[in-house]
Amino acid sequence: MRYTAEPAFVLHARPWRETSLLVEALSERHGRIGLVARGVQGPKRQALRAALQPLQWIRFEAVQTGELARLTAAEAQDAAPRLTGDAMLAGFYLNELTLRLAPRHDPSPELYAAYGRARARLGALSPPAWTLRRYERDLLDALGFGFDWSHDGDGAPIDSAARYRLDPEHGPRRLLSDRGHADRSGAATGRALLALAQDAAPESEDLAGLRRAMRGVLAHHLGPRGLKSWELLSELARVAPRAKPTDSA
Repeated sequence: MRYTAEPAFVLHARPWRETSLLVEALSERHGRIGLVARGVQGPKRQALRAALQPLQWIRFEAVQTGELARLTAAEAQDAAPRLTGDAMLAGFYLNELTLRLAPRHDPSPELYAAYGRARARLGALSPPAWTLRRYERDLLDALGFGFDWSHDGDGAPIDSAARYRLDPEHGPRRLLSDRGHADRSGAATGRALLALAQDAAPESEDLAGLRRAMRGVLAHHLGPRGLKSWELLSELARVAPRAKPTDSA
């Protein structure tokens, strides 16, 4: 199979052998694709190497002969967002989550569009936490794991004053008022779920609970191996316990 002028976002690139790169890209028409970029480390291939950095939007040419496609050309379509601080961590998380959950060679124009929106929001300095919650919602929907965010798993309308745990298979489950603190700690407010359903930014105090609730759903689909970005955030919190924790990833 030959890919011609295929639009894609670069999710990950790592050195392979002495002069090559192994690249993972989210393409518009073919889903996630693994690419081998040979001979890109020399000084004459600087433009190509720059086009293969994570978060870069490209058009590429490649030939699929096995599990990995051989890259023959790639050109950057814009300037990748230059992220710092929480936005940089959010970009790392965005790519890692997509890389882990998007299956190879499974076209999902919805996921490609959602990634593009999240990338643009991070580049425009939109609040990283809300950008990521919207992307997690859209990613779950695109992969067939999403919910009706305005109703619980039994079809009842979400109550803005209640709290809900997100059951990965069932959807939102309302917590009874006498449930323990441990159960409530991984719950989101109904107000946050309705905000997610309406694509309207929730109150700032609701974002942390929404992040924890969404993480439980994502962990279910990721399996026993979590994300390095989650480990990184935990380590940062451990070595700098007085620093204000981020609610991004």
